[in-house]
Amino acid sequence: MKQTALKPARKKKCKHCGDQFTPFNSMQQTCTKVECCVSHGKVLQKKQNKKELIEYRAKNKTRSDWIKEAQKAFNAFIRERDKNLPCVSCGCFTNDYNLITGSRWDAGHYRSIGSAPELRFTEINCFRQCVKCNRNLSGNIVEYRRNLITRISEKEMIWLEGHHEPQKWTIDDLQEITKYYRDLRKSLQT
Repeated sequence: MKQTALKPARKKKCKHCGDQFTPFNSMQQTCTKVECCVSHGKVLQKKQNKKELIEYRAKNKTRSDWIKEAQKAFNAFIRERDKNLPCVSCGCFTNDYNLITGSRWDAGHYRSIGSAPELRFTEINCFRQCVKCNRNLSGNIVEYRRNLITRISEKEMIWLEGHHEPQKWTIDDLQEITKYYRDLRKSLQT
């Protein structure tokens, strides 16, 4: 019988200190120094914890996550509803072609979410607005109000600017709002 010589193990670079070492098996990532093994173990544990956290959050959304999702669906509906209308503040028809950063349209609230969170999902409080007016000019509120009066009735304007009771949406409410505005947007697209 012919005997074959065992190949010497290939050297590896330690994941922690960078020194060359000969591994005991193909799965070994660090040299045999205690600090290298411990440090690499901590890195692996952090990665595992982060993965578990992402999976946990995907399964267990918080109320804040549901508010963001409902707001996203509502804003998409507003932009679709007003797609043939000019900016509510400046009256421009911004061109969406050749953009690097995406659309030039926002769903701008007349009464901001910070000042009147109870009007967050009120359709007469939100209209399509160009990014310049909404973000750069902080809503361009004076012009927004002038043009809003022509879009909604005076009675609705008085109601909008009046006092409103605080609103506390449950997760079930937010899920229904999300579904409602997604379905409404789809119906406008067809």
